[in-house]
Amino acid sequence: MTHIITIDTGTTNTRVTLWQDGEVLAHQACEVGVRDTAITGSREKLQNGVRDTINKTLAAAQVREEQIDLVIGSGMISSNVGLFELPHVLAPAGLQQLARGMVSVTIPEVFAKPIWFVPGVRNVVDNIGLHNCEAMDMMRGEEVEVMSVIEQLDITGPAMMVMPGSHSKFVCIDDKNRITGCVTTLAGELMYVITHNTILAQSLDSQFATSISEEMLLAGAQSAQTIGLGRTCFNVRTLDQFTIYERNDRANFLLGAILGADLLTLKNSTAIKMMPGTPVVICGKPIMKEALAILIKNDDYFSGKITVVSDETQAHLAGQGAILVATARGLIK
Repeated sequence: MTHIITIDTGTTNTRVTLWQDGEVLAHQACEVGVRDTAITGSREKLQNGVRDTINKTLAAAQVREEQIDLVIGSGMISSNVGLFELPHVLAPAGLQQLARGMVSVTIPEVFAKPIWFVPGVRNVVDNIGLHNCEAMDMMRGEEVEVMSVIEQLDITGPAMMVMPGSHSKFVCIDDKNRITGCVTTLAGELMYVITHNTILAQSLDSQFATSISEEMLLAGAQSAQTIGLGRTCFNVRTLDQFTIYERNDRANFLLGAILGADLLTLKNSTAIKMMPGTPVVICGKPIMKEALAILIKNDDYFSGKITVVSDETQAHLAGQGAILVATARGLIK
């Protein structure tokens, strides 16, 4: 019987999962992330948060610390504001490259046993300046999720993995299932700020779209690509003041505008190599992945197969991917 703990730390949250022979025994999360280190200049809050979440997870499953065979950390936990800074591996990077880049570190303030950290992946760009900075991008956390999706859906690249969220990621996979590059947008953060902290908060009741309105979604995307994101956002207020469209319609118009801008990134960014016929695999937050699937389907540029990953499949992507990497390293028999 093998007990494994996986730790997935992001900017604002940490998720801990306890696995027994590949099955989830317990799962806990807390609102502590690397943002706390960046704000305070100290790792103490992050260390305490991760330790407490591990202890809650063990308690929920009635498993003792000494029964744990392996601890794996992925995500922003390996950044300069995480628990231990680990350099990115360079693209192209698949399971083997990620496995070779793993490093074991003991942090007594967090857990008595060593934690194996999975590295992030970054694009290869030399002599970065204004002329080529758009080609540079990096990830910490998405690489293990990508490996898990590839395994679960039996994907053979090339493919484009689309992962909408606070920071939306577009990850390019080659025919050897290696990550060859990625590009990031602030789609989710823009959505949050515009919905809560601008004049549009009143027009949206400070709420996101609760269900998809395809007409409004497509209209918002078309508007943003024609007259720009700033003007399209203001039109949400116009729709509120002078039309009969309801709050959810207006929220869909904004969602379409922001994700429409993401499609421009997908088509034109030099950080990835998107071809019109490349299959697209979408996973992430439910409304956002459904919306992106509609926008891509209705955009004449894209002709490849579109796959939307189910909520059930993506429930524990980070932990499953981390275990796949650890297995490739030989840490799990």
